[in-house]
Amino acid sequence: MKGFAMLAPNEVGFLKKDAPVLAPGDALVRPLAVSPCTSDIHTVYEGAIGERHDMILGHEAVGVVVEVGAAVRDFRPGDRVIVPAITPDWGAERSQAGFPMHSGGMLAGWKFSNFKDGVFAEQFHVNDADANLARLPEWLKPEHAVMLCDMATTGLHGAEMAEIGFGDSVVVIGIGAVGLMALQGAARRGAGHIYAVGTRPKSVEVAKHFGANTIISYKDGSIAEQILKLTDNRGVDRVIIAGGTVDTIAEAVEMVKPGGIISNVNYFSGSDTITIPRPEWGAGMAHKQIRGGLTPGGRRRMEHLLDMIAAGRLEVAPLVTHVFHGMDHLPEALELMRNKPADLIKPVVIIAEE
Repeated sequence: MKGFAMLAPNEVGFLKKDAPVLAPGDALVRPLAVSPCTSDIHTVYEGAIGERHDMILGHEAVGVVVEVGAAVRDFRPGDRVIVPAITPDWGAERSQAGFPMHSGGMLAGWKFSNFKDGVFAEQFHVNDADANLARLPEWLKPEHAVMLCDMATTGLHGAEMAEIGFGDSVVVIGIGAVGLMALQGAARRGAGHIYAVGTRPKSVEVAKHFGANTIISYKDGSIAEQILKLTDNRGVDRVIIAGGTVDTIAEAVEMVKPGGIISNVNYFSGSDTITIPRPEWGAGMAHKQIRGGLTPGGRRRMEHLLDMIAAGRLEVAPLVTHVFHGMDHLPEALELMRNKPADLIKPVVIIAEE
């Protein structure tokens, strides 16, 4: 089968591989639509998960089941499915403890283009198919459904970890696709004033549509200083980090109130250490919580997001700004995520027309 891969650090290209072998509980899926992610950029160009060779990229896909193992009960060849980016081993000890994204080790629920080949291929493997696939309804376009695999679930997880209450003031740092979903999640959970940090015009437009009250530009100086000035030095109740650098944590600590929560769903790279400013953290005693988490995966999560869309309580279509047709456009779509032009939020590549 053909796949688009990280051939070596800083090098991508197409290659041929044997089709994956299925265990009894697994499925083989043919992609209908896929979407490159900033994590793919971290992987290839920043060494974020270490050196990889000839590893097929991608972890966001919807598709059609090609084959299932003998133990799969709920899916059959021909079924249209959504495949979450995180596909845990649901019988693992960490899954039973409530942290399926860490089944098999820290972050090991994230398998695609991390521990095994990803979804940018003519076919790809899904473990624990009954628990890790969700049916793709006819009323949802594949190019929109693929936003559920990672962008929507990750952004909403940022809002979940922040435990936003009615009227809480919230800063969302980074308004790419994940940050926009975090912002929408904050609004749905009853946030009061929402500050969105970002500069790309298309993202700013969608941020306002999703409920942002104030737009902050990191190009205008320290985010924390701008927030403190706007809040008469009081700060905010919650901060969700969906973009930025290892220095962003320090700014979040500065701007959040004592007793507040910092929720991180950003994929930090570029340094092995993150610094927390001691005075602004109350020498460690300010009850300023820092939480970071990989999004949960699995079928139930995807089904809940589908229910939100069906009920009119979740929008994903505004995230899709560029649509390509054909696998050969994957390099172009990946470069968009690398360069992030002003009119980009997310690109989607239609691999196969229905």
